[in-house]
Amino acid sequence: MSQLITVKATDGTYFDFIDEVIGSGAMKDVYFSPDHKYVVGFFRNNQDGRSIDRLMNIVGIYRDKIFKQAGGDYFKDYFCWPEKLVEWNGKIGVVCPAYNKKFFFESGMFKGKEKEGKWFASAKLRNKFLPASEKGTWLNYLQICIRIARAVRRLHAAGLAHSDLSYKNVLVDPQTGSACIIDCDGLVVPGKYPPDVAGSPDFIAPEVMQTKTLKVGDPNKALPSIYTDRHALAVLIYMYLLYRHPLRGGKVFNTDPAKDEELAMGKFALFIEHPTDFSNRPNYKQISESEMPQSDIDKRPYTLVGPYLKALFDRAFIEGLHNPEKRPSAAEWEDALVKTADLVVQCNNSKCDSHWFVFNNNEKCQCPFCGAKFKEKVPIFNFYYSKSKGTFRPENYSLVIHDNGPLFTWHVNRYVTPNEKINAKDKVPVGDFHCQRGNWYFVNRSLESLWDFSNSEKKHIKPGEQVELKQGQKLLLTTEEGGRLAIVQFSEN
Repeated sequence: MSQLITVKATDGTYFDFIDEVIGSGAMKDVYFSPDHKYVVGFFRNNQDGRSIDRLMNIVGIYRDKIFKQAGGDYFKDYFCWPEKLVEWNGKIGVVCPAYNKKFFFESGMFKGKEKEGKWFASAKLRNKFLPASEKGTWLNYLQICIRIARAVRRLHAAGLAHSDLSYKNVLVDPQTGSACIIDCDGLVVPGKYPPDVAGSPDFIAPEVMQTKTLKVGDPNKALPSIYTDRHALAVLIYMYLLYRHPLRGGKVFNTDPAKDEELAMGKFALFIEHPTDFSNRPNYKQISESEMPQSDIDKRPYTLVGPYLKALFDRAFIEGLHNPEKRPSAAEWEDALVKTADLVVQCNNSKCDSHWFVFNNNEKCQCPFCGAKFKEKVPIFNFYYSKSKGTFRPENYSLVIHDNGPLFTWHVNRYVTPNEKINAKDKVPVGDFHCQRGNWYFVNRSLESLWDFSNSEKKHIKPGEQVELKQGQKLLLTTEEGGRLAIVQFSEN
């Protein structure tokens, strides 16, 4: 019969756990607390002084940097972060919150198992093993990517690097669009705590792969850092949105599989959708039926993710693939993902397994996943900003409008950002859109200084009033500093 063990943490608090291993990873054996609200993971190998010092800081000052700064409570669901350091039978362990139940499969052959990201980022695994009820929608994956980018941005802002960011170390729930980064006990602090590992296959940055055989201490040896995290983050986002790897194409670099892997992911790494070098395009004769159609870059090119993300993929996998300093930051990914979410529309085809896609405003607009044509005529707000009073410039930011869809403060004012620091007031919609008999209206709920500049005489739209949307209409959403001008455009479909 399993025993109840009590251990004392380094801060003097006590924790109970059941002496029965519930899971084992590469480095730790894990045990449940009696109420299953937390787990205790003990390292199998002895931890040296530097490792213990790092763990002390992870449960101490580094944890405070993440959770005790402005907006810290917001991130408690974004990380499974070690909270206490304990010792038992000569082994060092960490106490962590148990995973939320939403991160466990509810159906299918993996019922009860953890929702590691690998099951959702690979076309083969998704298509062969996952029931439809577990797959979620494309919009859910966009939300997952926002959360991952937001969490990594928070890490990097604290001067920390995860060092092993991969779909193995991210739990996801496509049903709710949730994500949680795990295995945070091996964090890298540049110049203080070196990495324990080089990373996971598929996510190791090319410079690390290329120099992995060099001895530790060699100045030419590249080690995991914030820059290598940026590469891994870009790969994760690409895989969650397109279900294929950005560097695994059809090119053979060496007949020895080990050397081929080293070159394909390292020195000769090449984006499979490179615009001018086609040599690493997928070899469809070598791709199994279970990986299609997601692996067909002709039918589902990366451009389907929209202009904001396409630009960052170019920087990540073309400009920055072998030049780490040119890779997009986590904050840039977060911003582009949030803006992309404002461009999505629901597919007309009820049988489409993606359900949502990025709206492409042209005469042949159709769902890139199932091919269904998008026939509705919808209004779009194209935003403009002012650098000087009375003049506005295009912001390269648009909002596709939905029936009963909301307008938020972050759409109205460019100085408001929808992240962990946003206040409760700004989470409430300031207005909403409605389609009645083919006509579109915006109902102003709380904007005090909304003006219609469409005619020669400007008109004040007060809270509680509505305005019909017309082609070319100019709406000044607020006269406050940072306020945007929205010019209405109707799609051509």
